[in-house]
Amino acid sequence: MSRIGKKAITVPKGVTVTIKERELEVKGPKGVQKTPVPPGIAFKLDGDQLQAERASDDLAAMHGLARALANSAIVGVTEGFTQQMDVVGVGYKADVQAKRIVFSLGYSHPIEFPLPEGIEAKAERMTTKGSIQQYQTTLTLSGIDKQKLGQVAAEMHKLRKPDAYKGKGVRYADVPIKLKPGKTGK
Repeated sequence: MSRIGKKAITVPKGVTVTIKERELEVKGPKGVQKTPVPPGIAFKLDGDQLQAERASDDLAAMHGLARALANSAIVGVTEGFTQQMDVVGVGYKADVQAKRIVFSLGYSHPIEFPLPEGIEAKAERMTTKGSIQQYQTTLTLSGIDKQKLGQVAAEMHKLRKPDAYKGKGVRYADVPIKLKPGKTGK
């Protein structure tokens, strides 16, 4: 039984939903988003309520998936999605240029990271609190496609994963990192 699939999605004003056989097209103030519809799942629009229906009980997982994808498309074209990444470490930098980000992450060369279509980035330089003043760059990624935004954030995270002792690297801003204790001298 899919509890998520049974929930109706409220379509806000200014958003138009076009139901096709294998695709759901959502147009809103921020853009157009297309979502695939799995076989055996059908969408029905009643006024401002979008409902997902399944052909049989064998498709419970696909029912919830289709409803979640449709909801993400509607939220994306109305509000959009954001993800914050922190670049932490001495000498670690990130500069946003036209359609790319240039990282300096302690390697012998700068890393150019091209931004895909539909993803925008802003960089802020902040100081961290503590006895030693340390600088960190916060990248704010935004876009209407939740999957593409998550993929870009994961690829940035893989450029230099945070190390276990100092936490230096490219990390998600909302994920806490548990640091290992260093060596103790005797």
